[in-house]
Amino acid sequence: MIDILFLVLPDTLLLDIAGPAEAFRLANQALRRRGLPEAFRLRYAGPQTQADSSVGLLLARLEPLPAAFVRPTWVVLLGRPGDACEVVGHGAEWMDARHWLAQTVAPRLTAPGEAPDGVRLLTVCSGALLAADAGLLAGRQVTTHHELLDDLQALAPTARVQANRVFVEDGAVLTSAGVTAGIDLALHGVAQVCGEVIAAAVAQVMVVFARRGVQAPQVSALLAHRDHLHPAVHCVQDAVCAAPAEPWDSARMAAAAHVTERHLARLFRLHTGVSPRGYVEQVRAALAGQALAQGKTEREALALAGFSTPRQMRQALGKRPSR
Repeated sequence: MIDILFLVLPDTLLLDIAGPAEAFRLANQALRRRGLPEAFRLRYAGPQTQADSSVGLLLARLEPLPAAFVRPTWVVLLGRPGDACEVVGHGAEWMDARHWLAQTVAPRLTAPGEAPDGVRLLTVCSGALLAADAGLLAGRQVTTHHELLDDLQALAPTARVQANRVFVEDGAVLTSAGVTAGIDLALHGVAQVCGEVIAAAVAQVMVVFARRGVQAPQVSALLAHRDHLHPAVHCVQDAVCAAPAEPWDSARMAAAAHVTERHLARLFRLHTGVSPRGYVEQVRAALAGQALAQGKTEREALALAGFSTPRQMRQALGKRPSR
């Protein structure tokens, strides 16, 4: 289980904490419904035991900032209202958090570009400014709210600040843009740990589109065509993604949606722009491509994706858009 440790300071933007926290909670709920163990434990810590949020709601029972990490932990830094000159370095809480980050978190983060090892740092909105002030972003690709990009560069002069990004991942550090981008960041983490099917289920419940940063690889076929709210189409997509190698003919997909084959075809065209069969082929092609890229044999890729013959798989892979 991964600890999600939210660092809470006075005036923390409430949506910055509530949005990602709900995404992780819903991921646990989706895992339980599938008979799987929960993946995340939510924790809230700060220099003080309580703090007012940006909208005046008191956030209480905050645990002390831990002196060490006994299990895999994602430390989440949150935004606060105001310009950089109004928040950076102001208040004893900021200075305490800065010291804790430099002394406790920084030594546990892997170098830029290296895979994370136990501890990761996630920032939402101006949370990146706190990370920069503590010296955690040097040499990394990072982003923040578009109004704070210049301030972030000034605080972390060796960082490669990226504009027009929903979020940026650089090894153990993931930084995101303002407010709702924290939900996108959380969904990305859920997909990495629990799989894209769980992430898609969480996005559907939260009524948000599963997005990725501009620099990230093209959205997986397991997450594509999900920017709609039709329950019957989502039902079929969930079933196909959960068992792509099953024989998904028109009748079986229509039965999963409890509609006629003709009506399902109309619904898919209207809400996704592809046919049910086309959707199945895209999912299988994506899985086969991933399997081959990971060094699996052609036979293993065939079995995983559900293609009947190598020729059928190669044809499907040839239809995929180039990246």
